[in-house]
Amino acid sequence: MPYTHTVKELPRLHLFEFNDSAWAGQALRDNIVETLSLTLRWGRMLRGLVDPYCRFLDDARTQDVLDLCAGAGGPALVLCEEFRRAGRRPPQILMTDLFPRSKHWTRLQELHPEVLSFVDQSVNATAIPEDLSAGRARTIINAFHHFTPSLARSILKHAVESRTPIFVSEAFHRNPALFASFAPAALLAMFANPVLTEEPSLKKALLAWLTPVTLGAGMWDGLVSTMRVYTERELRAMSEPLGGGYRWTFEPYAAPLGGRGYVYYGIPE
Repeated sequence: MPYTHTVKELPRLHLFEFNDSAWAGQALRDNIVETLSLTLRWGRMLRGLVDPYCRFLDDARTQDVLDLCAGAGGPALVLCEEFRRAGRRPPQILMTDLFPRSKHWTRLQELHPEVLSFVDQSVNATAIPEDLSAGRARTIINAFHHFTPSLARSILKHAVESRTPIFVSEAFHRNPALFASFAPAALLAMFANPVLTEEPSLKKALLAWLTPVTLGAGMWDGLVSTMRVYTERELRAMSEPLGGGYRWTFEPYAAPLGGRGYVYYGIPE
């Protein structure tokens, strides 16, 4: 389907995010990533993702998923819960990341052992080993915006060259105002995380409770993320020249409190 949106787009800005930066320190980065996982869960931010995800799996003709850039595993956990709330069986999700979070993933696997598993080694989304790729569709949930255009295109290119279905979703469009839909759940999650985290530390608590550091860094990362998100036009400009007989689908979905996410996926035909 051709790109038909006529509203003027905001320019894409690939600014830094604290959770991407080693110099920000592990405690702050963990606070941000773990807070996001709780936000997605408590705010039910991915409820609207279930239907398009199911359509993708039906088109891909598989229930086996290689989850790239899984982070702390928040999206995988939330999707399992949302699938069950909708009366549907979750797919088999194999979590991977360039920087594996095995402690977090082990706990999630214990919660949903029948559908969640993980790879305990680093997995590069632009060069996936054949043994991991075979028979599995690829998904990137709320993480595609972290990649520069050249790396993002490489991820899509590798999927096309491997004749593998690929599904990208983001929880918001490139509109900073939509980040406000995350605020209520995010504030609660930020203050609760030092207690609920799998790796408690005094530094996490101090950063979240006694200083504005976690709040400020989290707000910055959230707003920057909205300005990094790719538009439908940009996604199609990356994927359609790749050829390979792929059918590409862009579809928005509704989120709580006026939020709006989207999915973009390619199926080999």
